[in-house]
Amino acid sequence: MRRAIRPVTFVAVARACTERARFRARRPSASLMKTAKSLSSRSEVALCRAARAPSSPSTLHVSMRSSSPLAARSNVLARGSSTNATRSTSDASALGLIDYLNDSWTAWEATESSVKILEAAGYVRISEHAEWSDLRAGGKYYVTRNQSALVAFAVGGKYAPGNGFNVIAAHTDSPCPKLKPVTKIKKGGFMQVGVQTYGGGLWHTWFDRDLSVAGRVLVRRGEKLSHELVRVDRPIIRIPTLAIHLDREISTNGFKPNTETNFAPILATAIRGELETTTEGAAHHALLLSVLAEELGCKPDDIADFELNVCDTQPSVIGGAAREFIFSGRLDNLASSYCGVQALVAATSDAKLANQPGVHMVALFDNEEVGSNSYYGGASPMMFDSIKRAAKALSKSAPGEGGEGLVERTIRNSFLVSADMAHALHPNYMDKHEENHQPKMHKGMVVKHNANQRYATTAVTGYLFRECAKMENVPTQDFVVRNDMGCGSTIGPIVAAGVGIRTVDVGIPQLSMHSVREMCGVEDIDICLRHFTAFYDNFAKVDSTVTVD
Repeated sequence: MRRAIRPVTFVAVARACTERARFRARRPSASLMKTAKSLSSRSEVALCRAARAPSSPSTLHVSMRSSSPLAARSNVLARGSSTNATRSTSDASALGLIDYLNDSWTAWEATESSVKILEAAGYVRISEHAEWSDLRAGGKYYVTRNQSALVAFAVGGKYAPGNGFNVIAAHTDSPCPKLKPVTKIKKGGFMQVGVQTYGGGLWHTWFDRDLSVAGRVLVRRGEKLSHELVRVDRPIIRIPTLAIHLDREISTNGFKPNTETNFAPILATAIRGELETTTEGAAHHALLLSVLAEELGCKPDDIADFELNVCDTQPSVIGGAAREFIFSGRLDNLASSYCGVQALVAATSDAKLANQPGVHMVALFDNEEVGSNSYYGGASPMMFDSIKRAAKALSKSAPGEGGEGLVERTIRNSFLVSADMAHALHPNYMDKHEENHQPKMHKGMVVKHNANQRYATTAVTGYLFRECAKMENVPTQDFVVRNDMGCGSTIGPIVAAGVGIRTVDVGIPQLSMHSVREMCGVEDIDICLRHFTAFYDNFAKVDSTVTVD
């Protein structure tokens, strides 16, 4: 839970900053920055920067959904350099994702961001700890687990017991360093923070970045303990590389850092952080706890424990000379998560939902990057539990009887789209793709195939997914890995085997997967949204034309 920001008057702040900027060059002057510093609220500073931008008033936009000035600045960067012409649907979809990414540094924040979208569309929170007896046709619901995983579903107005669930599943986690249980390190006159690697990251890309921390903190509030989300918006840590003068072999052997000995971020110099005098034997630097306490609005002693990720503070932006790319961390797999949630909302308007015979669902799991083996991961029964409980509850309120094998019939009539990012063709490494399967940006969703079941796609499930797209003139592509290379995997095979549900593996093409800064196409976000919405809208009709078993 972040500190509330003090209300500001947008017009007054914008007018004041614009007046000063009228006589300034584009580059911020010292006097203008001094004026900005005098504004007490962080959001006021963000507004001042926005008002100073050389764009026209129609392009001025600051997201107030988050108190992050970096998120606000990224919105200005994304919009400020464009013309005043009406934005295309692709731009609008991409800008929505930009906001989502900047609001979602962690799996907890991604779940929180998804909840906000769902609640704005009329979805109601239900609890796994309570009965679901009030579920009704036409209802919209969601449930969370561990604050980092989510299942949301909407019941069609023409639902009958045994009808299928149409599911899009993605994941909320991304590779990153995470703080160790004991983070306190003092070496060479520096205060450092101990971290452990999470997932298969390209760890060399985390060096020389302006980093911070975000995550979940267990805080004492009176006699109770509460889990609260925290984010430090400013850069507070850095992992510096070794100068080439001290490691000449790097030119021939490459940069191969040891993630245990070379990967500890620097927090401060020891002499600057001499708050440590009374914390000998403590698990964490007092300076780190002080920074967290300031964000949480509590005392350092009130922090009982935490789960914190190391995060890159550079905002997500639209880039490229033609403004056709998205540069960001965590595209794998927040791009899929965002598109899944937004497509669910688009496909479950009251008018559309009234004529649907099935249940539309999105499932966002945590811990995919480390195997999905947690009670809130893809290998958990979370999605199956939700389908089973919903099917049983709806059988009591929907027309008809549940009858024998209600849950089993429901599963056999259901379908899962496992949505994870795909590898776009890299112009500098074209030999890494099989010659007949080279997915490209702006060319459609990628249907992923693997004979060894690293992906769950079959001829039938691939056909069904493509046919839904064809009905809306949405393009698709295919991917198969080279025989002489290993193949990654997704939650697709895990959920398909665990639940017994028909599954297709698909993804948005991207470059730099698992880097601290990844890259995908602007148009591909809109293509994904259109395809996912087409799946929800058309699957029942397409499925009725195919008979297997």
